[in-house]
Formats: sequence, structure tokens, C-alpha cells
Amino acid sequence: MNRNTKAAMAPSTVQSAKLHLVAITGLSQDALHLYVGLGVWLLAAMLFRKSVKTRVPLFAVLAVAAIGGAFDAWDDISSLGHWRVQASLHDVLNMMFWPTFLCLLVRYTKVVR
Repeated sequence: MNRNTKAAMAPSTVQSAKLHLVAITGLSQDALHLYVGLGVWLLAAMLFRKSVKTRVPLFAVLAVAAIGGAFDAWDDISSLGHWRVQASLHDVLNMMFWPTFLCLLVRYTKVVR
């Protein structure tokens, strides 16, 4: 094996960081996306001093998910030669699901006051 083949087989820094996070938490990548989405949503509401009913915290989650998707796209293209669009969309949907659901619940129902 030459040096370039070994480099292509080694996980990227992005993938290494993800795998390390999975290893230390014991959670799957899907579960981590759910938790990160909720955490970003709540943190953005606190930092921007906006209610979780507003769109601002949701846009913060979407921004973080888009940045993560961009890193994944770059990593996929550099290591696989193509972008796994479906996998990136899956990650974005996982990050956005609970924040969106809870925002709509708080905004349009009286379940949580």
C-alpha cells in the first residue's frame, strides 16, 4: 500500500471526532443528532433571549445542521468521491425533528403553558 492509499482509508478528522463522540457517550449517531438538536434549540433560545415558540431557535438548529451537512458533504466527496445526500438529509431531519415538534406543540396547543 502506498501513502495515498493509506490516507484515503484513514477516517477524516470529522469522522474521527464523530466516532470518538459515539464511543465516549455510548449513543448512536442518530441519538446524538437528536440530543444536539434539542441542545442547540434550548441554548439558542437562552442566548438570543427568545421564546422556544419563535422561529429563531429553530433557525439556529437548522444552521448547525446545515454546517454539519456541509462538513459531511466535504468529507464524503474527499473520501468517497461522491456526496451521500440521503445520509445528510437523514441527519438534518434527526436534528430538526424534536425542536420543530416541540415548538409547534408549545405554539399551537395548550399542552405546555
